[in-house]
This record gives sequence, structure tokens and C-alpha cells, in this order.
Amino acid sequence: MPAFGLGTWKSHEGDAYQAVKEALRIGYHHIDGAWIYGNEAEVGRGICESIAAGVIAREDVFVTSKLWNSFHAPEAVEAGCRETLTAFGLDYLDLYLMHWPVAFRPGTVMPQDPEGFWPLPEMPLAKTFEAMVKLRDQGLVKSVGVSNFSISKLERLIAACGVTPAVNQVELHPYHPQTELLAYCRKQGIHLTAYSPLGSRDRPDSMKAVDEPPLLDNETVKSIAAEEGLTPGQLLIAWAIDRGTSVIPKSTHPDRIAQNLAAASHTLSAKARSAIDAIDIHFRYVNPQSWFIPGVTYEGSGFWV
Repeated sequence: MPAFGLGTWKSHEGDAYQAVKEALRIGYHHIDGAWIYGNEAEVGRGICESIAAGVIAREDVFVTSKLWNSFHAPEAVEAGCRETLTAFGLDYLDLYLMHWPVAFRPGTVMPQDPEGFWPLPEMPLAKTFEAMVKLRDQGLVKSVGVSNFSISKLERLIAACGVTPAVNQVELHPYHPQTELLAYCRKQGIHLTAYSPLGSRDRPDSMKAVDEPPLLDNETVKSIAAEEGLTPGQLLIAWAIDRGTSVIPKSTHPDRIAQNLAAASHTLSAKARSAIDAIDIHFRYVNPQSWFIPGVTYEGSGFWV
């Protein structure tokens, strides 16, 4: 799995296609998408046109997508995957992730009340994951994993179905370095991928906290970046890769797409690594607050347990 890729969450209509084509043109080998992003057709068109033009071979681009929460019923998993494959225009995915450890009732894209959630005792995550493993056996995906899973959720999943996810994709950056989770995943042979590595300033307002600390404006980040000859964003990318995680920053601007790729080959000094490691404040940018509805399994403080 490539250590560096292009994220496509929050890429607006028309932008995702151009971003994917540009990324593959200059040397990216990993594209990350998801059904809920609503742009898989655009992303797929960029991938397929690049392959057809000889820019990159299919076997040289690692394509990731994610099963949305409304496809958790075992009989719906294959349909969800095939919907993504059709949108992408591909025969298989390199990696397919369970997007969240949360189940929605079939047909519910985003619940507005408790009735839209499917309690885990009724729809266990292990049953969904077992159905995803069958996709691998069918050749529809090369590997399967999860996203937004804590240590305890991983432990319960592995114990219940006897299969270890290949990957766990989580929010990870210096304000929330996921140190314990990283150590656990290494021990279990689970690769960790970092999303929102730059602080996700452009995410929806419903996911933002009041007066949240902007990661790119952190004084330590800015000063160490200057010492390393990098932009703050490049420093954060290099730091994530230095820790042994994959990283998938999103951009739709050609110059930023190129800057991000250049950061992937930068080797941090020991001083830089230590300084960035020290700014952990346990702050999470991506918090699906609209899901914390009283009376459901997924209430606030227990969500990440």
C-alpha cells in the first residue's frame, strides 16, 4: 500500500476529476474515495482516463473506497461495493473499508432521529465485516479493512469474526497522534492510514467546534517547517509518513498537489520529529456531532470507546 495518496473528501463537483488526473500525471499511486463523498464517478473517470491514456497502469494505482453505514446488512454489502465499482468504472478495488463503526437503517443516508440508527446488538459490525471478507474471496476487492475504529472496537471485531483488518483509517495528526492506537495496530499487523492530516479546515460546519485550534497556524509547526525548508502542510505530511503511517491529504489545486507529493520524500531530522511529537493536545477535528442523538448507541463520549 503506497504511503502517500490523494484524498477526495470535500472535493467539489468538477474538481475531483481534474485533481485525480493531475495527481496521477505527476506520480501519485494511491487514490482514496468513498460512496458518501458523492464524487466516485468523477474520481473514477479521472482514474480510467489516465489508465486509457497510458499515464499509469491499473496495477500501479491503489484505489481505496469505503462501505457507507446504510449498507451494513450482510445482504447489502455486495450491492454497496458493486455500486462503487460501477461509479469508478473498475473491476476491483485494492482496498475496501467499513467507513464507520456505525450502522444506519437500510435506505437511511444520514439519520435525523434515533429511528435511523441500527443498534449494534441488532446489526453487529462483525456480520458486516464477514460479508466484506466474502468480497475479497469473490475478487471484487483485494483487501478489506475499517475506518474510525478504536482499539477496543478492533479487539471485539477480531474476536468475533477471526479476521484481522488489513487497514484502519483514522483521523491522525500532531494534535491527535493516536499513539496508543498506532502501537496496537503495529502489533496486530494492521496498517494505519491518516486522514485529515492537515487539520481539515474545509470540513462541514456541523463537524467544527467553536474556537478550535488551527493546526497549520501552530507556532511550533511553522517554525520547524521553516527550519526543514518545508511549508507547514508539507511538514505534517512528512511527519505522518515518518511514523510509518500512510497519509491522504486532499487538494484540488495543481501546485498544492505537487507540493504534497514532494513532502512524501522528505526525511525529517530527529529534532523536527521530537518537536512535532510534543504538541499533542488530544484534539479531534472530525467529530460527527449530528450523530450524537440521545437514545442511540452512538452518544458523544462513548462514540470513540
